[in-house]
Amino acid sequence: MKCTLRRTRSTVSQRADKSPLGADQELIKGLGLTSATTLVMGSMIGSGVFIVAADIARVVESPALLIAAWLVTGFMTMVAALSYGELAAMMPKAGGQYVYLRESLGPLWGFLYGWTLFLVIQCGTIAAVGVAFGKFLGVFFPAVSSTNWILHIWKVPLVHLGPVALGNMEVGLNTQNFVAIAMIVLLSVVNIFGVKTGAFVQVVFTTAKIAALLGLVLLGVWVGSTPEALSANFGANFWHNAGWGTLHKIPLGVSGATAMVSAITVIAVAQVGSLFSADAWSNVTFTAGEVRNPQRNLPLSLALGTGVVILIYIAVNFIYLLVLPLWGDPYSLTSIGRGIQYASEDRVATAVMQQIMGQSGAQLMALAILISTFGCANGMILAGSRVYYAMARDGLFFRSVGRIHPRFKTPHISLGVQALWTGILCISGSYGQLLDYVIFAVLLFYVLTLAGLFVLRFKRPDAPRPYRAIGYPWLPATYIVMALFIDGVLLVYKPQYTWPGLVIVLLGIPVYFLWSRLGTRAAAHEAAD
Repeated sequence: MKCTLRRTRSTVSQRADKSPLGADQELIKGLGLTSATTLVMGSMIGSGVFIVAADIARVVESPALLIAAWLVTGFMTMVAALSYGELAAMMPKAGGQYVYLRESLGPLWGFLYGWTLFLVIQCGTIAAVGVAFGKFLGVFFPAVSSTNWILHIWKVPLVHLGPVALGNMEVGLNTQNFVAIAMIVLLSVVNIFGVKTGAFVQVVFTTAKIAALLGLVLLGVWVGSTPEALSANFGANFWHNAGWGTLHKIPLGVSGATAMVSAITVIAVAQVGSLFSADAWSNVTFTAGEVRNPQRNLPLSLALGTGVVILIYIAVNFIYLLVLPLWGDPYSLTSIGRGIQYASEDRVATAVMQQIMGQSGAQLMALAILISTFGCANGMILAGSRVYYAMARDGLFFRSVGRIHPRFKTPHISLGVQALWTGILCISGSYGQLLDYVIFAVLLFYVLTLAGLFVLRFKRPDAPRPYRAIGYPWLPATYIVMALFIDGVLLVYKPQYTWPGLVIVLLGIPVYFLWSRLGTRAAAHEAAD
């Protein structure tokens, strides 16, 4: 089988060099350090940091453990980013993580990542961010709503498969997902007009969203703290439920059963929200073929971007604790009464701003989230298309997706295909469930990629490495152990989120062998001609 895979890759490479997809049409190196860093930061900051604290607070029931969940996420994100820097500097090619897995573990693993990225991770996240944009636009324009239907097709019934609940979503076009689709199409078109155009949009919106988050932090420190929050969240209460021997009750799937777990385990369960909010930092590696001086700028952008965002995330969560009590009553009519746990629709940041500035504060936060989601979608649209482009060049995706626009030198067809599938996910209403399933798979691929770092150190010890992973081998090994522990905990205690994600990944195996066979036949026909 290995010989067959090698022949397939060699044939595809030779065919690419001779075809219109070959080296005569290059991606333009239009991303400098500033653009690359804002791509890291802008892709990380979407809508998650504004809402996931509510779910984490309900799970951990402790101010200290809320912060601990973000500290664990920060440590893991920084370790992974610093380790990825070595791979990025070593292989500065379009496709990023797909390329690293292909080169270290083999083409099957690269394909499984690209398959999952296209089907769920990237397109599902873009869809969710787009719908969040529509949701918060509805604060200013009430006609933009998930209940204002343009074309309602079907309500999918709820189906229980063991611990997993599927279905129960509305299929059709409403004004909210119409706005999402319009934004996705707009940004896809903008990114066709050159990587520098997309990068300019990214710099502007990332700067704006960072300013908004810093503004939230400063307001919270200067005028936001409340006696109720200080009393409930700090002093001795900060460590409430955080002892090593404290047991926490968590639900098992959707069956209604519960289990008592330790503080370490409950932090691992809470990582579903915090890790997802801090994800997408690796998107900059997808665009490596367009980064100037990638051996320097890629590792540096990964370190700077993730470091700044993680510090802001931790600061923002301290502000939440300064303004709102962690505990609350879901039936209360006030922000203070509902607390972080039961902030209206989990919009913790909105509740904080409303507490500080009244209704105008809520509208300012809605505007900040609009800016944040727009910038996040732009970064993910720009980056994701480069992975499918790289797969197509390897003969593992539709061949036309590997074409470069003759004038703008961007993967225009890849951008279009990505927008089409993302639009379908918006209309299907399934993106929310798909995203619930992906954090397990995301962690699994991060583990495999860092394992690939060890493999490449062994297989290619003399390969040029302009940057070497800080703390190797101990820090990457620590990440692998922590991520595997979290994945194991999620398999046991969050089966509704993990098993479907694993199934999506495994479904890619037969697709890979089918696509490889078709690619080999196409290459043979081309060679005969």
